[in-house]
Amino acid sequence: MSRAEVRENLLVALDTLRSHKVRSALTVLGIVIGVTSVISVAAIIDGLNGFIAQRVEKMGSRTYMISRFSFGAGFGRVPEHIRKRKYLSYTDAQFLKETCPSIDTASAFSGRPLSPTDMSGGQPNVIQYGSERVERIILRAAEPELGAVMPLFNVAYGRFVSPFDLQHARPVVVLGDAMAQSLFPRLDPIGKTVRLNGYLMEVIGVFDQDPGMFGGPGVDQIAVIPLTTFRKMYPEAREFLIAFTVAPQADRAIAVNEVIEAMRRVRRVPHNGENDFEVFSPDFLSDLWNRLTGALVVLTSAISSMGLLIGGIGVMNIMLISVTERTAEIGIRKAIGARRGDIRAQFLMEAMTLSMTGGILGLLFGGLISVTVRTLMPSVPASLSPFWVFFGVMISVGVGLFFGYYPASRAAKLDPVVCLRYE
Repeated sequence: MSRAEVRENLLVALDTLRSHKVRSALTVLGIVIGVTSVISVAAIIDGLNGFIAQRVEKMGSRTYMISRFSFGAGFGRVPEHIRKRKYLSYTDAQFLKETCPSIDTASAFSGRPLSPTDMSGGQPNVIQYGSERVERIILRAAEPELGAVMPLFNVAYGRFVSPFDLQHARPVVVLGDAMAQSLFPRLDPIGKTVRLNGYLMEVIGVFDQDPGMFGGPGVDQIAVIPLTTFRKMYPEAREFLIAFTVAPQADRAIAVNEVIEAMRRVRRVPHNGENDFEVFSPDFLSDLWNRLTGALVVLTSAISSMGLLIGGIGVMNIMLISVTERTAEIGIRKAIGARRGDIRAQFLMEAMTLSMTGGILGLLFGGLISVTVRTLMPSVPASLSPFWVFFGVMISVGVGLFFGYYPASRAAKLDPVVCLRYE
């Protein structure tokens, strides 16, 4: 088909749309709904996938965690044999550094969570300076190596906990950015003395901004003190976690096996007994996210498929009606030399124009939804990638071709003599 014929068929198709505005609008509605749902959900999931990947990188792509409980154990009832596991010790981190050649470093940390509802076992954490007060903060106790093990705890200005602070259990604290701005709106916080849960602490540093994920707490809400200072303040605290990093030149699987064997030795797990601790890879957050979004993708696919199916049936229906209404026109075109392929191409072009119109509207609505979501909820960074724009166009073109072929083929097979006698 020449360029002139394509242009002519396109103009005829557009003229058909204009002459039946309401019918055409109702026909493409299903395609609009299907493409909009695909594009909007894809934009949200794409943006969140990138956000989760950045989060994993900030947490440390070679950083692993050791805990007494499995991740997500707080949801539902924890089995008794897991609840009775021995607590990890802060000395286990030093043991790992001495016995595991494939790891770079290890660090123990502990803390009081956000509030009594988060198993802190006491009053919520409060920090204040003069008349300024911040409640419901997260108190963490760390060793100097934690900053190197978890890049998330990057100090913007000031410094992190030092070996001297740890050795002498100094009353010092590193604040989250939002916390520092609330306590010191017009002052430099470094060197100031704050009251943390009733204890006087010197501010030695402020972390980089990190508001957290999806409205949850991030480093902005965390205050970090030396582990030894924390043990003096809260001698009853027994829950410790350990973070370790795999050396750059080491194999991750070998390093993890070394750590598991070392932890089994130090915790005296029988050779035929199961581990009484859990090791989390840096990908656990991505794996959890993929499981959570899997159901959403299936649901969205079902909704969009139904919309596209309804839209496709509508396209087929309107094209069959169009073939019936224009039977005489088809007969005249064939009488003056139009071939079957020309007739088929004309009606296919009309079907594709209908579906493409629905697809473009779906893309616009989907893009609008993603921008609205990103504006109203900055923690959900929806982004419309060129791939999904191309995919949306291809879906609409495919619907037009698939559902438009039968009416176009039926029009092409009409007998010109019968067509000319049709009234």
